Amino acid sequence: MDKFLAWWHSSSPDLNWNWLEHIGLLLGAAAVAWVVWHVVIGKLLAIAQKTKTEWDTILIHAVSSPMSVLIWLWPSTYAIDSLVEAVTKVTTDWFVVSRRVLVFAVVLWAMLRLVNGIEAYLMKSDKRDQTTVAAMGHIMRLMLAVIGVLTALQEFGISLTGLLTFGGVGGLIVGLAAKDLLSNFFGGLMIYFDRPFKVGDWISSPDRNIEGTVERIGMRMTMIRTFESRPLYVPNSVFSSIVVQNPSRMRNRRINETIGIRYKDADKMAGIVADVKTMLEQHPDIEHSATLMVNFDAFAGSSLNFFIYTFTKTVNWARYHEVKQDVMLQIVDIVHAHGADFAFPTRTIAFERDDAVEAAIPVNAEAEFSQNKN
Repeated sequence: MDKFLAWWHSSSPDLNWNWLEHIGLLLGAAAVAWVVWHVVIGKLLAIAQKTKTEWDTILIHAVSSPMSVLIWLWPSTYAIDSLVEAVTKVTTDWFVVSRRVLVFAVVLWAMLRLVNGIEAYLMKSDKRDQTTVAAMGHIMRLMLAVIGVLTALQEFGISLTGLLTFGGVGGLIVGLAAKDLLSNFFGGLMIYFDRPFKVGDWISSPDRNIEGTVERIGMRMTMIRTFESRPLYVPNSVFSSIVVQNPSRMRNRRINETIGIRYKDADKMAGIVADVKTMLEQHPDIEHSATLMVNFDAFAGSSLNFFIYTFTKTVNWARYHEVKQDVMLQIVDIVHAHGADFAFPTRTIAFERDDAVEAAIPVNAEAEFSQNKN
């Protein structure tokens, strides 16, 4: 401790200790301002929570923490400036630049918090496309980050013209080295803008073994939850070269079934087909504006076949099977009501009487029978 005090006095023999009072006043004023700010922000937040809109609450949350930090850092820079100048006798003009950068950094921080708050608020609404909201959030954060870095470099005297010139050459090198990374990034942008699917959609690809529910669309890869509850991470560039099916955007689900009745019930086919078609036309869960067909279709090997081709109103997988089950059970009742029944694979073998007798006689017995007859 004695050595430190000796160094302190030797390094600043003409030190004016009035700067301690100056620093104390600055930090005291900062403490008072911080208390006042917290009281004011608390009152504003209480008022904002009583309003019908959430935008004022989001704005207050965005600026509260950055403003608190600025209240402490702004006078602290003056205190450090005074201390450094008193001890080292070195000009501290660079503190002026630092304060400007500090103010801009706090504003940038508040804007980032505002973007995050708006994104979180919009993501809670089912009326908005979450994929688009997430894309706009990523783009806004990227733009703010670029603006912040360029502004800080300019404030510290770094030429942006030379930097951009160097960045053009460096960007070419980086682009060649990080080709896959950039292709995934732009693939993510294409997903955001083209929107072949969004978060929550069930997608599949006939080209790749990809099927499941989209849980997250990142800037580099998309996470899909398969039906086995396994996470599947797909690079975004893959979606630019494969076919993607999106069953979640179906308007209806199709019922396409073939039913066979026995050949001996051929005279009842016309009545069965007519009643089945009437049943479908009156069914409350069948989409009547879509194609609806019930027709005698084929003479099959062991049955007379008719088919039904129609669409349900629901696209929900579980509800679709409930509707289909109800339709099939009503078809069973209609067929039985006409005194008919369903066919099953059968084969009938017919023999002529003489052929049957001949087939039953062994070869040796047939020869003896011929000799006795002669």
